[in-house]
Amino acid sequence: MVAPAPVTTAVGGGAKASPRHDNRGPSSKSFLAWLVVVPFLAYVGTFLVYPTALVLAGSFQDSDGGFTLANLADLTRGAYLRAFLRSVELSAITALLGAVFGALLSWAVAVGDREGLPRRAVVAGAGVLAQFGGVPLAFAFLATIGFQGFVTQFLRDSFGIDLFATGAWLFELPGLTLVYTFFQIPLMVIVFLPALDGLRPQWREAMDSLGGSSWTYWRHVGGPVLMPAFLGALLLLFANAFSAYATAAALVSQGSPIVPLQIRGFLTGEVLLGRENLGKALGLGMVVVVGVAMGLYAVVQRRFARWQR
Repeated sequence: MVAPAPVTTAVGGGAKASPRHDNRGPSSKSFLAWLVVVPFLAYVGTFLVYPTALVLAGSFQDSDGGFTLANLADLTRGAYLRAFLRSVELSAITALLGAVFGALLSWAVAVGDREGLPRRAVVAGAGVLAQFGGVPLAFAFLATIGFQGFVTQFLRDSFGIDLFATGAWLFELPGLTLVYTFFQIPLMVIVFLPALDGLRPQWREAMDSLGGSSWTYWRHVGGPVLMPAFLGALLLLFANAFSAYATAAALVSQGSPIVPLQIRGFLTGEVLLGRENLGKALGLGMVVVVGVAMGLYAVVQRRFARWQR
């Protein structure tokens, strides 16, 4: 059986074929859409939802499987509370440093030529360095400013300057702050640069035509427009630092100053038998903190989207 030819209509002296209608119904399209998303849902369910459910259930169980609130109560005192406070302190400081210096670098890039080589180099470098973490990053700092790093030896031999005269700061919170800031700044560039690109030149031109100064523009136009994006990026950097593990684990070999290293102790230690669920409670605390930060990030991003319409 031969399929009917498409109907043609004469328009302006020529023949134009009318579009053929799709015979697939809404149910067919919905099925195909769900079929495409099934692998993603399976991945999320296996590596995110299921582990989170195990952590949530284990946080309220004792060693015998019974219900208890003792695990959560332990998080509010002693070494575990101090670990949470240090993690929050580390995340807040590195997020603030990364946001400030990253915003300044983003601004320097945004005012230049959008197609120029400096902008492309900075954006490409930020994309690489934002993902440069874990053991390679820790090794890079150890080889550079560690006890036997080449910069440490150069300063000691040439100028008599000892970077570790006050102690092994690189392997404590000050060192983690420096290392974390290394990948926080490029992440800020990636997140904040599109917001700077969203500033319309017409706004500055209108301010100039009305006799306003640069300070007036940034106070009444540029600042309020960019503030939601800056706060959203700040929250994203906080969550990124709070959940980082590999870099701290490779750099800090003794002690557990932050929560991820406390959890490592419960997973790998042999002297904490019967307290494994306390590690799950620590994980639940991290999920709550990161969830709150990302929830605030979503709220701020919605506010920023209003200025982009």
